[in-house]
Amino acid sequence: MSRETLKTLLHPFASGTIDPPREGARVLFLGAEAGFVLPEGFAASLSAVQGFRPLYRQLLSQRIEAWPQIEGEDYDAALVLCTKHKGENEANIAAALSRLKAGGLIVVAGGKEDGIQPLRKHLEGFGLDIKHMPKYHGVAFWFTRPKDVSEAVSKFAKSPVRVDGRFNASAGMFSHDRIDDGSELLASRLPTNFTGDAADFGAGWGYLSVELAEKSPNLERLDLYEANHAALEAAKANLAENCPNAPARFFWHDLAAEPVKDKYDLIIMNPPFHEGHAAEPSLGQAMIKTAASALRGGGRLMLVANRGLPYEPVLAANFKESGETCRNARFKVLWAKK
Repeated sequence: MSRETLKTLLHPFASGTIDPPREGARVLFLGAEAGFVLPEGFAASLSAVQGFRPLYRQLLSQRIEAWPQIEGEDYDAALVLCTKHKGENEANIAAALSRLKAGGLIVVAGGKEDGIQPLRKHLEGFGLDIKHMPKYHGVAFWFTRPKDVSEAVSKFAKSPVRVDGRFNASAGMFSHDRIDDGSELLASRLPTNFTGDAADFGAGWGYLSVELAEKSPNLERLDLYEANHAALEAAKANLAENCPNAPARFFWHDLAAEPVKDKYDLIIMNPPFHEGHAAEPSLGQAMIKTAASALRGGGRLMLVANRGLPYEPVLAANFKESGETCRNARFKVLWAKK
């Protein structure tokens, strides 16, 4: 998210179009990101919510009070910064409506490519009196929370999606409505007799961890690392449902920037490779380097990637041995030994 969209969100206050909330008021900031400057007169206390670990850490570095999930209710106002995920944006609107006092102000902003205009029109369909203004290549709109928000909340709130009859996932998570084809290919190659300490890097909502625990029920330890807080909570529930006896631990963690303290005999991963709309293989390359430092001597890494991603050089540079297990039309499964 660019800082331009943050400026769009706060522009109605900065321009004097909306009176900024005064001291003593409580403002909920959903999808919060660092890099903003509150307009003059904005004296309310701000409760920032950001479940993506790298962005959460940036908020803390800016000394902004932040949580990975919503805490409290009866807020006086809410700010909603939209992302490219339609379902996530709608869920945040529903949360703002649910957590605010009647008569509270809700301000929403997003880039035009984030579907901000269809979102505004959808809300107008509930009879809300919405004001809006374009600025900084985005659009901000705002409205007052009515007393009865049941219809809008019921339409916008997102129930978990049942995947493959075994898992629950929600909008905003990677592959939230189906098993990812790459992960499925990697799952078909996971060991069936592994007994040591394993980790799932970028575990998402837990599919690969469940597959490993089912194929190797005698493993000693299974640690899940995931940057998306909501996905990690889903993984906890999915492991409990499918593998209640698995020796699993869960870490909300930024693998590209935070070191891993424990050591493992096996690490599995389907690393993310997108930053916004563009391919960014450096994310996966950073995770491979983290995996190399977290493996014991003789430990193995197994990962799946799109065929065109250049992971082989970083594997060769950080491991004693590496190679390819298999590939199909879209993906390749790679291995490396420490």
